[in-house]
Amino acid sequence: MQALWMVLAAFLFASMGVCVKIASAHFNSAELVCYRGLIGMAILWLLARSQKITLATQYPGMHAWRSLVGVVSLGAWFFAIAHLPLATAMTLNYMSSVWIAAFLVGGTLLAWRPSAAAPRPALQGPLVLTVLTGFVGVVLMLRPSLDQHQAFAGMIGLMSGLTAAFAYMQVVALSRLGEPESRTVFYFAVGSAVAGGGALLFTGLSDWPGWPALWLLPIGVLAAGGQLCMTRAYASAKTQRGTLVVANLQYSGIVFAALYSVLLFGDQLPPIAWLGMTLIVGSGIVATILRARAAPGTPAEEH
Repeated sequence: MQALWMVLAAFLFASMGVCVKIASAHFNSAELVCYRGLIGMAILWLLARSQKITLATQYPGMHAWRSLVGVVSLGAWFFAIAHLPLATAMTLNYMSSVWIAAFLVGGTLLAWRPSAAAPRPALQGPLVLTVLTGFVGVVLMLRPSLDQHQAFAGMIGLMSGLTAAFAYMQVVALSRLGEPESRTVFYFAVGSAVAGGGALLFTGLSDWPGWPALWLLPIGVLAAGGQLCMTRAYASAKTQRGTLVVANLQYSGIVFAALYSVLLFGDQLPPIAWLGMTLIVGSGIVATILRARAAPGTPAEEH
C-alpha cells in the first residue's frame, strides 16, 4: 500500500502542476504562491485539529527559515512551470536529491581540517558520480530544448531544485526535534501566504479573470493531498527497503508530468532532452539511496 500512496502523491503533485500552468495565464507567480498558502493553511489547520496537534511551536526561528527557503523554491518552481514545458519544470524541481548529494560531498570536504589525526576524507566516488550525472542531465535537457527566451526560466527552475534541497534539510532538522509534519507544513503555508502577499506589493494584482479563478482551488487542495499521501506512504513503510521503494517512486511524478506535457499542452521535447531527463531521474534515485544509507529515517520531501 505504501507504494500506491506514493504513486498517488506523485500523481497529485503533477496534477497540481497542470493547474499551476493553466492558472499562470491569469495570475502571476506571487499570487499563486499566496493563494496556495491560504488554502493550505485552512486544510492543515483542520488536519492538525483532527489529529489534536497544537500549532504552537518552540522553534519559530527554524520554521521561519524553512518557510523562507521553501517559498523561494515554490515561487521559482511556479515561474518555471509558467514558462517551460511542464515535464522540464517538474524534472528541474526534482533535482533537489542531487543537490543534497552535492551538499553532502561539499560539506564533508569543507569540514575537514588537515592534520595527522584526521586524514583526508574519502572522495565518496558514488556520490560524486551521481552529482556529475545529474548535472550532465541538466545540460542535455536545457541546452537543446530551450530557446533564448526560455533560458532564464530554465535557470529559475534549476534554482527551485537548489532551494528545495535547503528547505528539505531544514525539514530534517525540525523532524529530529520532534516537530509534527502537519505543524511544519502549516507554517510553510503561512509563510507562503505572507511572502506571496508581500511580493504582490511589487508585482501588483492581476485582473480578476472570473471563472478561470477556480483553478486556484485545486492548486491548494492537490498540494495538501499530495503531501498527506506522501506522509502516509512513508508512515506505512516499516523497513528501510520499503522506505527506499517509497522514496524512489516519487519520481513517477515526472512520468505523469511528461504525459500531461505531451497530451494536454502539446509540448515536444527532442530525444536528447528526454535522455537528460532520464539521467536526472536515475541520479536522483541513486542519490536517494545513498542519502537513506547515510541518514535513515529522514522525512518526506515536499513539492
